Amino acid sequence: MIIRSEPFSFVWIVMAGAMALVAAGLLTGVVRWHANRRQWFDMPNARSSHTIPTPRGGGVGFVVPFLLAIAILGIAGVMPHAHVAAMLPAGALVAVLGYIDDRHSVPALWRFLGHGFAAAWVLIWLTPLPPLPVLGIPLNLGGFGPVLYWLVIVWMVNLYNFMDGIDGLAAVQAVSVAIGGALAARMAGVDQGWIALSLVVFASCVGGFLAWNFPPARIFMGDAGSGFLGFAVALFGLWSAHEQAVLAWSWLILTGLFMVDATATLFRRLLKGERVYEAHRNHAYQYAARRFGSHRSVTLACLSINTFWLTPLACVVAAGWVDGFIASVVAYIPLVALVFHFKAGDRAGQEQ
Repeated sequence: MIIRSEPFSFVWIVMAGAMALVAAGLLTGVVRWHANRRQWFDMPNARSSHTIPTPRGGGVGFVVPFLLAIAILGIAGVMPHAHVAAMLPAGALVAVLGYIDDRHSVPALWRFLGHGFAAAWVLIWLTPLPPLPVLGIPLNLGGFGPVLYWLVIVWMVNLYNFMDGIDGLAAVQAVSVAIGGALAARMAGVDQGWIALSLVVFASCVGGFLAWNFPPARIFMGDAGSGFLGFAVALFGLWSAHEQAVLAWSWLILTGLFMVDATATLFRRLLKGERVYEAHRNHAYQYAARRFGSHRSVTLACLSINTFWLTPLACVVAAGWVDGFIASVVAYIPLVALVFHFKAGDRAGQEQ
């Protein structure tokens, strides 16, 4: 298979993004109409952050057009066969498992096994794994590498599910991270045009859904969407690192806001002996939404952090101006302070 490695023109990328945006927006509208007709609602409860019944399952609106776009890129010889094979079956599995969970509630063990299989499938197709540069020294992780990347993929799938708790947040995060990833790849000198093209199409697909999900949300993405977002973001990071190893740090920085909030909340709940697989309202972003009485203000604040703090740091790392490990520490310090300020993982936050 011949892979076209030259960068795609700006016009082609914009056109592909526009078509993806319109397709996802229209399909999300159809899904919303169908959910309303069948009365598939996410009902408010003591652990939720919304107050009115809202249609769910909107993740189908961006999952289907994005996977279709990946298939077309593979058939056209634009994307490497291994990358297409890694994305399509595993991504579809994560999305379908989430969709079934939205409808019928899949036990946590079966969800974990499905996510674990999807992560293993990805690693089968994308070996050997790239070394991780630390302070200028390429660190070959050896046999621990696949285990580490497997854990990262599984964690990202669940992380986005945990962080999809207020209107627009998970979708805005996915769009901003994808755009930041495309900019970082450009700064790193990656000449594989399919990476930029796939990231723009992904951001556009999620953007089409976001038109319906931005506060106040008219439809929720559900587990079918949130799990797929985490999976796709993890896979994009791995794709990028295969081209330039330093981009692994860029993607770690770009995902920092969700990574810190979800991880801090998980560990604090574990230390308190709580059942971490049960729904709750203890994340920092949920505490902030209750404190300010607004989903929109918190979602926009997170977008601002991604745009003006994390993306510039990810890009300077990609350009080789700052070591990735050092920049990651710098990026994460204020994020850790922020999530603890908003009492991430603190049960008392539920009462606020």
